[in-house]
Amino acid sequence: MRSELWIILAVILLSYETEGQEAVLHVSDGNIQKDYCLVYNSSWFNVSTSLSDAVLYSLVNMTSSVLCNDSGLKPGSLKGAAVVVIDGSCNLSQKAQVAQEFGAEAIIITSVDAMRSSSISKSEHSNLTIPLALMRSQDFIDVLKVFSGNDTKVQMYAPPIPEFDFSILIMLVLAVFTVAMGGFWSGAAEREKLNARALSAGEDDSGGELSLYSPLKILLFVVLMCGMLLLMYFFYRYLVYVIIVIFCLASATGLYSCLKALLNAMGCSKLSVQCGERSCSVRNLMVAAVSITLAVVWGVYRNEDRWIWILQDLLGVAFCLNFMKTITLSNYKICVILLSLLLLYDVFFVFITPFFTPNGESIMVQVAMGPDAAGEKGSGDVVVPGDPSSSYEKIPVVMRIPRFAAWAQNLCMMQFSILGFGDIIIPGLLVAYCHRFDVWTGSSKIYYISCTVAYCLGMILTFVVMFLSKMGQPALLYLVPFTLITSGVLAWRRQEFKQFWAGTAYQVLDSTREPLLPGGDAEHPVTVRKC
Repeated sequence: MRSELWIILAVILLSYETEGQEAVLHVSDGNIQKDYCLVYNSSWFNVSTSLSDAVLYSLVNMTSSVLCNDSGLKPGSLKGAAVVVIDGSCNLSQKAQVAQEFGAEAIIITSVDAMRSSSISKSEHSNLTIPLALMRSQDFIDVLKVFSGNDTKVQMYAPPIPEFDFSILIMLVLAVFTVAMGGFWSGAAEREKLNARALSAGEDDSGGELSLYSPLKILLFVVLMCGMLLLMYFFYRYLVYVIIVIFCLASATGLYSCLKALLNAMGCSKLSVQCGERSCSVRNLMVAAVSITLAVVWGVYRNEDRWIWILQDLLGVAFCLNFMKTITLSNYKICVILLSLLLLYDVFFVFITPFFTPNGESIMVQVAMGPDAAGEKGSGDVVVPGDPSSSYEKIPVVMRIPRFAAWAQNLCMMQFSILGFGDIIIPGLLVAYCHRFDVWTGSSKIYYISCTVAYCLGMILTFVVMFLSKMGQPALLYLVPFTLITSGVLAWRRQEFKQFWAGTAYQVLDSTREPLLPGGDAEHPVTVRKC
């Protein structure tokens, strides 16, 4: 399972906010009213920002015609109407020009294919004075079923999207909670290990943990991460399923570990039963069944955006907690090397790679959002799937919270604020080390609390910069300096930097059991001492 944890970490991603050019088509007949998704180019056409100010049009169904010429039309026959025609046979501007000449006030073009705002270009609309929008064919079929009368009216409007969305606060709380609990769990496990070591006369009890201690291995690991990200970029459509399977396995394992630890902390009995010479814990079997079931449910319904994000976030939190408890950094030197290299990794693949990719898109964002999510990358080209029931595969190593204020966008497709697991796990490993150091030195959680607060402030700065720049940010750019500098300065002020840098004497390097600090005897247990 450790190898699965590393593969998941190798595709850690960043938070990214989306913007769109979606509008609402409000349809009513006096008794029934319903809203539908529209896509338009806000650079060339303006629509009202509220329903109360939107112009009321009579709906004219001309989907039996492509409207590429004036065949079958009488002068003024479309006066004051919003005309609906099908896509194809000629470009959009030609259809709109014909509709405008016959008095139409707006034109809506239905499409069975993905709808692109960039398909409405400036050169094509130079002679147009009426708004032009795109609509899913499936949605218009629904309009015809719901509104069968001749007195159907429509209004087009695009509600402004607030700069701030409440989902950001939820994301902040979720991230800080996960980091704080992961660090706390790691420190608590370290305390239990020390107590067990003392009772067993110095015998090692790693509890299944994996300690990182070698700078060379850290460097090799980061190089492998770069290679994994490049493979995901070039072979996304195949490797995404590998990541999905690994996430199901790793998240089920993480949820099992979290639930078992929670039940142990609550003092719940294991309800063991005897099976021959072996005992079986009914409680653990039930926990395993729940964990596996939730992971399988997520795997089956992973593209049901309306509700599956709740389960993905739950599994994601469990995965991150288990990772921070299982993977430990042996000293502050390793923390500095790992976090610094991953900071460079994050910045390079976000800000530098756009200069080398054919579409000018960063490799990190391309992998984070998926190659079919062009409309979600903030490039100005909004792409809405022609079939709302279909969805593209996305790698599941992100926390996702729906953007509650984006009503018009959510009609077209669910919009999310996302935060990569890496922006939680990587600083969380440092927070976990700080709590373990508190345990080693008996310093009343001062390192743990300070580093957690620094993480929170770093996240807040990330969101502030994101709002000011109106683009996604590599969160590690702010989280790494905040957490590293805070913990390092605290150790220096407490005159414990030498011990904080090197770790503790009982930490070991590898299977040879050589102590981390010089002067120890690899063949004999090293007693725990305060730094």
